[in-house]
Amino acid sequence: MEKRERKIGLLGAIAIGIGGMVGGGIFAVLGEAASIAHGATAMAFAIAGIVAFLTAYSYAKLSVHFQSRGGTITFIDNAFDHDLFAGSMNVMLWLSYLVTISLYAVAFGSYAGTFFPDNHTELLKHTLISTAILIPGVINLVNASVVSKSETLLVVVKLLILVFVIIVGMPYVEFERLSPTHWEAPLAIVTAGMVIFVAYEGFELIANAAEDIKNPEKNLPRAFFGSVIIVILLYVLIAIITIGTVDEATLMKAKDYALAVAVKPALGSAGFTLVAVAALLATFSAINATIYGNSRLSFSLGIEGELPLLDKKDAINPVYGVVSTIVFSLLMANLIDLTEIAIIGSASFLLIFSVTNLSAVRLQKQIGGKIWMFILAFVSSLSALVTLMVHTYSSNPNAVYIFVSFMFLSLLFELVYGQLYRKKFSTKRRSTWTF
Repeated sequence: MEKRERKIGLLGAIAIGIGGMVGGGIFAVLGEAASIAHGATAMAFAIAGIVAFLTAYSYAKLSVHFQSRGGTITFIDNAFDHDLFAGSMNVMLWLSYLVTISLYAVAFGSYAGTFFPDNHTELLKHTLISTAILIPGVINLVNASVVSKSETLLVVVKLLILVFVIIVGMPYVEFERLSPTHWEAPLAIVTAGMVIFVAYEGFELIANAAEDIKNPEKNLPRAFFGSVIIVILLYVLIAIITIGTVDEATLMKAKDYALAVAVKPALGSAGFTLVAVAALLATFSAINATIYGNSRLSFSLGIEGELPLLDKKDAINPVYGVVSTIVFSLLMANLIDLTEIAIIGSASFLLIFSVTNLSAVRLQKQIGGKIWMFILAFVSSLSALVTLMVHTYSSNPNAVYIFVSFMFLSLLFELVYGQLYRKKFSTKRRSTWTF
């Protein structure tokens, strides 16, 4: 077999992780965190970052040993031997990416709505949300190569704008607003961090590029840890700027586009417009990239017999995978509100990461690493999920019901389709299809 050429260096791998995290998440969930943690919003982002960092340790060890474009699904399948549990978790991962697309689309609609009169209609709101999914969907159908070629440039633009917001906003921070007297109870702070955890989920994309990364034994761990640490610092500083420069009443009124409001004290309306445009670019590109990735994930799961193999011979341009991603994302984005989508998205990835950490525990003898770190990562991610669910049930039970229904549907689909179908066709598929 011809040896695969590795083209991605350390900086490129770190860029993949940062680009995956600093997509639309920070623009979408910043206001949600502020509405729960108030003056402790920066602390909430730090707590969520710690959970992400611990999980990154598991991903680093797993990625070095299992260098595959399958990433998370490869880890889970190897740990649980392709059983009912593994199959349902892989379907859950596919659903989780649909939720993130919906989250970014709703955020796009919120920021785009600021360019229209304050009393704009629900029809306009849903039109903007749907447009945010349909246009990237068409791009993926017509010329998917544009996605990968444009992402690096867009990541740089997003980072530059966020750093610019931090620099110009810092002199206007009133640190008294960040004092413990304005903090919520510790449980509320932790809950806020878990609600916005979806803003950290993108680091796992490094695992999907593992077989293309140079010197993977050294660069994969450095990329995982480096990207997560950089993003934690970025998010904490953004939270400090937001809470420290805007009074709470104004922030809560505009929580769906909180970051744009945060820059007004420094740059006025021009700054608001700049950040709003940046948010549109960020969420649009995040939707574009996630549709691209999820349509290919659906092909991989189809090969494994865990989803229907809609695109029979095309892993490069999976048309039906793109269409199905668009349709389901449109339904979620237009039927579920921003708060519920953020909660469901964070809960979904906390569940997936808990299972991935558990996979590392089960595979420790193969992958190496410190077993206590894997256990700590598993306990922290699972505890975070339980905390989020318990708190959410008392404040927003509908989000819990939707999340539980996703888990039930994933399990039912794997039980009815995956387990039965794989017995007949999966072996033949693996020997027939390459991607």
